[in-house]
Amino acid sequence: MTKEQLGNLIIASEDMMYRVAKTLLRNDADCADAIQEAIVKAFSGLHMLRKDSYGKTWLVRIVINECYAVMRREKRLISLEDASAEGISLQQRVIEEGDYSDLYEAMSRLSEETRLTVTLYYMEGYRIKEIAALMKTTESAVKNRLMRARARLKEEMETEMEV
Repeated sequence: MTKEQLGNLIIASEDMMYRVAKTLLRNDADCADAIQEAIVKAFSGLHMLRKDSYGKTWLVRIVINECYAVMRREKRLISLEDASAEGISLQQRVIEEGDYSDLYEAMSRLSEETRLTVTLYYMEGYRIKEIAALMKTTESAVKNRLMRARARLKEEMETEMEV
């Protein structure tokens, strides 16, 4: 793959990279940082891509790794805002940070692995086999995460409808 082809792939994958980053990181600035770092690493590591057909999957994996790197850095830093808001629930924080749909709020309460699996499967259209390879796990683990996520989301949405 040439650098020009990679550039075109990145441009075509902007929305996908943002959705994957937003699944793991709640802050838009952190998402932008992770995506920018992923782009830099993609260009510098282009020689490591074995087949052009795996370009999109390779790019997603880089974005995921960069999101985890941002999360590790953020874990070391505790903002004054977070320290004073210890008593505030995750749901209240999500609501305060932006106007999200009930489904997005329910998804934010899923574990990172499950949330990422749901995003890759339903929003990005990856097959179970591809998700297993991306997340370095088994296909049955991916299927189980999807099954548990559907059940949990259904339960939370029904509870939300009752309220």
